Amino acid sequence: MQTSFSTERFEISEVVKTVLNDVKRLMEKHGKLIVVDIGFKPHIICADYDFTEFVLSSQSFLNKSGDYLYLTNWLGTGLLTSDGSKWKKRRRLTTPAFHFSILESFIPSFEKNSDILLQKLDNLVGQEIDIYRYVTLFALDVIAETAMAVELRAQDFEDSDYVQHVKTMCRIIQDRPLSIFKSNDLFYPLFPDYYIERRAVKYLHNVTYNVIDSRMAAQKDTHGFREEYDELGKKKRMPFLDILLQSEIDGKSLSRDDIREEVDTFMFEGHDTTASAISFALFLLSNHQDVQERALEEQKLIFEDDLHQTISFEDLHEMKYLECVIKETLRLYPSVAAYARRTTNEIIYKGHVIPRGINIAIFAYGILRDPEFYENPDNFDPGRFELNDGKKPYAYIPFSAGPRNCIGQKFAILEMKVILSKVLRRFQLLPTSPLHQIILSAEAVLKSKNGIKLKLVMRK
Repeated sequence: MQTSFSTERFEISEVVKTVLNDVKRLMEKHGKLIVVDIGFKPHIICADYDFTEFVLSSQSFLNKSGDYLYLTNWLGTGLLTSDGSKWKKRRRLTTPAFHFSILESFIPSFEKNSDILLQKLDNLVGQEIDIYRYVTLFALDVIAETAMAVELRAQDFEDSDYVQHVKTMCRIIQDRPLSIFKSNDLFYPLFPDYYIERRAVKYLHNVTYNVIDSRMAAQKDTHGFREEYDELGKKKRMPFLDILLQSEIDGKSLSRDDIREEVDTFMFEGHDTTASAISFALFLLSNHQDVQERALEEQKLIFEDDLHQTISFEDLHEMKYLECVIKETLRLYPSVAAYARRTTNEIIYKGHVIPRGINIAIFAYGILRDPEFYENPDNFDPGRFELNDGKKPYAYIPFSAGPRNCIGQKFAILEMKVILSKVLRRFQLLPTSPLHQIILSAEAVLKSKNGIKLKLVMRK
């Protein structure tokens, strides 16, 4: 493995504008394991397979880097941002919430909110639209309902205070680390964003606390949560909040603050990343009619030409090719372009000393487009996952890997399958004219600076 310490140093403005291309350029020159200064702080940036496996599989690299501190005003130290023993306890606590039986119970929520999105899109047929705007509101509705049992109705009320404050926080979280002065707690109060963030956080926390208090009161009134069943005898879904209310750590119930941290974490993680992935998938399908047609044929086989049929858990399991489409989308456009860790002790790797307190960024975007693992890596080819032998598990890491991988990946895949299935059966997706060229922006979540645009035609 080639290991080099780059003598080139980025200006912060360069990082903001072209970070993905800059990193790729440096790696072409110096190898897949480099060191750069970002904001006067040294970062090891890695697209090397062996080092990626070494970091992601190790118990020595469980702590997140300082870049995640900008999330803590809103999210506190929940599952995403906590370290050490607190993270391990929270991970054990939340893992049962993603058991397949619970995920299955969320499908009606996925489908109901998908139907609302389809109704909105019906009015946009024939127009060139930025699909990301509409999918983001859909994803917010889904995560609010599944995490908090709240009908947010973001798709109906895009201008609501909650939606606007979430958008504000997502913008600030993305912008603040890229400014030398805003990223410094000493100077941050000199900027309007400091006060805008404080107002947004106060509002969002109050909403979450109100929901928690309401559910806690309901629990007391009924002397605890009782299992509820629908008319078919299936257990009704239990929102993530209810699971937290019934959980204990070290024999003690979670506090309001503990619960709020985890609910807010899921509200953030569960909408922005999924919205990005769904939007890129729809864009790729619009630009590859052969792939879209094959995905539609699979839907017809499953639903026997009754394209308005509701979706069962078994139906989703049969969507093998659609899952390949999703996997290939996430390979080309991983929702998170890099995974940041921080060393807590001095580490020796192949004779190289990595000091304590160094930030390490696993460059997932680069690994997922590495020709060593993917033939014609910039091509959209879902078929490659029909033949994938899985011999290099750390070469496919859109959800990270190892002990600190994404806990909600199965939730995300099911949600994506439902909405993509519904859209495919309702609309033909077409490219814009001229063809829309995506300009990627490596923010907290990978996005397109100029939108994700396509056209819709109603299927006959």
